[in-house]
Amino acid sequence: MTKSNSKAYWKENIRYLFILLAIWFLVSYGAGILFKDALNQIKMGGFKLGFWFAQQGAIYVFVVLIFVYVRLMNKLDKKYGYDE
Repeated sequence: MTKSNSKAYWKENIRYLFILLAIWFLVSYGAGILFKDALNQIKMGGFKLGFWFAQQGAIYVFVVLIFVYVRLMNKLDKKYGYDE
């Protein structure tokens, strides 16, 4: 692997990380705190949606984002020749 190839790999990896962490931040902080009053108008499973996002939704989104990250990294590894 060339040095420019490895720099491109890490640049793309960091970009994926920032995007996925931004999504998690928006869901956990935005939906659970900033937009909770608007979301509390909707009920899910007997609980207000803002409360649900603050207690459960952010965790579920985080777990889904882990699987998305694994899939993205597998594709990135193949793209740059780091796969097994």
